[in-house]
Amino acid sequence: MSGPAGGTARAATTTDVVCLGESMVTFLPSQPGRLADVPSFGRGIGGAESNVACALAAAGHRAAWVGRVGADGFGDHLVETIGGYGVDTSAVRRDPVRPTGIYFRTATDRGAGAHEVAYYRAGSAASAMSPANVPYEEVFAGRVLHLSGITAALSADCLELLRDLTAPRPGRPLVSFDVNHRPHLWRGGDATVLLELARRCDLVFVGEDEAEEAWGIVGAEAIRAALPEPGVVVVKRGSAGATVFSGLRPGPRSSNAGGAENTPASRSTEGAGAENTPASRSMEGAGAENAPASRSGEGGGAESGPASRSREGGEAEVVTQVPALRVDVVAAVGAGDAFAAGFLSATLRGLPVRDRVRHGHLMAAAVLTVPGDLTEPPARDHADRLVALDDEAWGRLRLGPGWTAADRAPEEVRTP
Repeated sequence: MSGPAGGTARAATTTDVVCLGESMVTFLPSQPGRLADVPSFGRGIGGAESNVACALAAAGHRAAWVGRVGADGFGDHLVETIGGYGVDTSAVRRDPVRPTGIYFRTATDRGAGAHEVAYYRAGSAASAMSPANVPYEEVFAGRVLHLSGITAALSADCLELLRDLTAPRPGRPLVSFDVNHRPHLWRGGDATVLLELARRCDLVFVGEDEAEEAWGIVGAEAIRAALPEPGVVVVKRGSAGATVFSGLRPGPRSSNAGGAENTPASRSTEGAGAENTPASRSMEGAGAENAPASRSGEGGGAESGPASRSREGGEAEVVTQVPALRVDVVAAVGAGDAFAAGFLSATLRGLPVRDRVRHGHLMAAAVLTVPGDLTEPPARDHADRLVALDDEAWGRLRLGPGWTAADRAPEEVRTP
């Protein structure tokens, strides 16, 4: 049997966000080039859900990561490094037989033709996660449970686990789901299962490109039509920014449904029926993009404020569009995870839709301007000042390496 790994002790206070999923040790190249030509690699960590947990903890929130690692040195490194960010790792389990997953990658952009990644995760400890060995009490201990589609692709047991975690149940926290479609993980599989899982969640992040590739669905409106149940759907549109669909859903979805502003900071605890759809939270918007900040020289543009419209059933739907930032990209890895963390952070603070999206963009820009998956986020007061810029000043922002350490951006100085 697996046992609990060491890590940061669980605080007596309520956890803000619990993130469940795979984390691996990543090896970053010492120089550009093919994997065959790189002479040495630096060690780091990588994993969509653990990245979100680390970013949230670095931003001052109470975050926990639930996963499964091997009883080996790489497992030690993951638990110690993630715990070093202030993340609660007390619910991580050790597998005495299966190893911790690792991977190597080149320095080029993931979307570039020359990009290479070599994964060694088959049969890993993380792939053995199942309803039988995951500590549900710890998983449901937070105000938000954050999941991703990567976990569903690891094994049949992992898929069963995600189906169980996203099922309606009494006391279920708000469930956030990043589709995170990885084509190489779904070779020979059916990625439409990600649509099934997304429909059972409360907040969904999905890229326009991945929806087309995984489901054959084109365009933000069509994506929303395919995902009618979640209270918030964030369609990530790359350099075009994000389109966010949000609004009150009619009728109960699970035991935590009901209430006018059911964010994690303030939600109703009224009962609900047995409908096999997710909890109905009126989270006022979210936003992201596939790489949630545009490349050098792109992005910006006029911002579209929220627009209300009626959906089938008569409930109000709010559609919000937020443009991308312009960023001088160092490495386009981990930006989507950082965006999710920035959005969730702003949600926990009860900020309005536009500000949640902008905080996501800024957190992503911090990661895009460093070589690895993780970095220190901008100070909260610094990020708040940038988020408060008017649309014109926001559109002028261009962020490059080291921007998080700057006291004020030029756009702030020019803005009254």
